[in-house]
Amino acid sequence: MCELLGMSANVPTDICFSLTGFLERGGGCGPHRDGWGIAFYEEGGYREFRDPHPSVHSPIARLIRDYPIKSHVVISHIRQANVGQVRLANTHPFSREMWGRQWCYAHNGQLQGWQDLPLSYYQPIGETDSEHAFCHLLGELRRRFASPPESPRELWDVLHGLCERMRGLGVFNLLLSDGQHLYTYCATKLVHITRRAPFGKAHLSDAELSVDFVEHTTEQDVVSVLATEPLTDNESWHRMVPGELLVWRDGEILARLGAFEG
Repeated sequence: MCELLGMSANVPTDICFSLTGFLERGGGCGPHRDGWGIAFYEEGGYREFRDPHPSVHSPIARLIRDYPIKSHVVISHIRQANVGQVRLANTHPFSREMWGRQWCYAHNGQLQGWQDLPLSYYQPIGETDSEHAFCHLLGELRRRFASPPESPRELWDVLHGLCERMRGLGVFNLLLSDGQHLYTYCATKLVHITRRAPFGKAHLSDAELSVDFVEHTTEQDVVSVLATEPLTDNESWHRMVPGELLVWRDGEILARLGAFEG
């Protein structure tokens, strides 16, 4: 299946270190050769790069690694195709506008009966189960809330319920953001790590690269990274529990719905 990478930070931060290891899994040390993409939220704007070719050989990937775009929220995806051809229209992440915000989405997994998910406002451009599910999910949120609810918890509860319904159709690991919050839902596997002072050294699992974060951070920095599997081999990553939705902002967990809700 595909793999996911996400970041939430309280200061504009580049993701070059984590991305270097992650992209090696796209046709290098991993089988995910069917395209890759990455989206950045920065300074109130949104930009994305998508490529239907393996990330390990992608000139676009080299550009992103060498060009340290600083962002508060990042979503990335490497694809191993199971539904839909290998082409740009089927390459994650996908994005749509809602409530004047650009929503970005990436999915790991495979769904059964996805063609029966009703669509309303949003329609897919490609032919993947992932994009169809995104259009359904966002359409349901828009149908329920004509504008952002006064209580964010209302939105989070509805989103968690929709994710649980998707999990009933198969594997549905999700990264979703509106540029303010990063939502991560685990059906089978997602891991995360939060780095804050005192910072230390990290070594990638998939590339011969280490970094001492003390040299690149301040004591106020908080940076959380999420991935399908741990990206470093000398740090302790935390595994999400199936059915759990985490709501992130500025590198911190604002809410935890599902397995540990209480």
